Amino acid sequence: MQFAFLALTIGAVFLFQGNAEQWCPFGGVEAIYTYFAEGNMLCSLGVTNFYILGAVLLITLLTRRAFCGYMCPVGTLSEWVQRGAVRIGIQPWSVPPRLDRTLALLKYPVLTVILFLTWRAAELIFRGFDPCYALISRHGEDITLWAYVVAGVIVLASFVVIMPFCRWLCPLAAVLNPFSRFGLTRVKRDDSACLDCGMCARVCPMAIPVDKVSEVTAARCLSCMNCVETCPERSSGAVHWGPPRRLGGAWPGGVVVAVLLCCTAAAVAASYLAPFPSFIKTRGEPSPATATVELQIHELTCRGRGNLLMYYLERDDMYELSGYLKLEAWPGPGAAPARVTYDPSLTDEASIREAVTEPYFDREATVWRPSPFAIEGYDPFGLDD
Repeated sequence: MQFAFLALTIGAVFLFQGNAEQWCPFGGVEAIYTYFAEGNMLCSLGVTNFYILGAVLLITLLTRRAFCGYMCPVGTLSEWVQRGAVRIGIQPWSVPPRLDRTLALLKYPVLTVILFLTWRAAELIFRGFDPCYALISRHGEDITLWAYVVAGVIVLASFVVIMPFCRWLCPLAAVLNPFSRFGLTRVKRDDSACLDCGMCARVCPMAIPVDKVSEVTAARCLSCMNCVETCPERSSGAVHWGPPRRLGGAWPGGVVVAVLLCCTAAAVAASYLAPFPSFIKTRGEPSPATATVELQIHELTCRGRGNLLMYYLERDDMYELSGYLKLEAWPGPGAAPARVTYDPSLTDEASIREAVTEPYFDREATVWRPSPFAIEGYDPFGLDD
């Protein structure tokens, strides 16, 4: 599963030139405030971030932090590096429990700082330091050296510590932990069948003392099944996985895979079946009679271009729109969909198209500002006729 999701991510980014940021669940966390306060997304993000965030939260409520163990590229590579280190004779450092618990608290101030700076700057501040972005971006001008540095430090640290970033610093883990604490499934240990060998605790990538509890309720559990598969008394059910004891016995590990695939597929389907706009702006009072025009606009690529489109719709020159009420848009590459709601008694579709494409006369600067936008199928000069 780790290999499949990593291959899918890399293929989508490098082969199909997809925007991985629009499928990052943490992007949904970063965009929540801006979207509900201002009606638009941070640049490079889309409403798909909300769908995948919802899917990951549902996965977490069902199988705890299985997303981190099976789907996250940083968690996958960190775990692979550590396994490779063991093969060449480098044994992981056993972090003292008290120090481990203290370091695990660092993820919460990291999350707080990221969200505060994102709110202040209205930009993806974390992108410049995000190890995941360093792994799955196409390495253009929008990535910084610090992202590579952080990714490199995580790789080096993973040689001697099991999944250090995931355990101590990941801001998404800080978001998921409160939901994971109420997760339905958990690892369970039967005292009567247990040999007290401690092998289950030694193989846990999150350093959970599985051998000391009857049910693992720790929020950081990845449902990775390492403890179940390692147990010498597995056949007798000494360590098994499933719902709480009062709801049933052991479940097969394939349930985790089914939950991951179903929730991910639901997020993808929802993004196509219910693509609500990622940029919304309204103006004036609601009108008793309204009409809409659907446009496919070139160069409407991001939030900044959405604001620039508003500049032309709210113009005050000879192409002023007195009846324009609302803009809904789905910024992206190519011809981006946009829907303009207007009062048909005050304006019409032709005027809206002119406002979008015609140069704007800036009275203060006394200059004409050419519009960067073009509407699919619309020729402002009438040459197609």
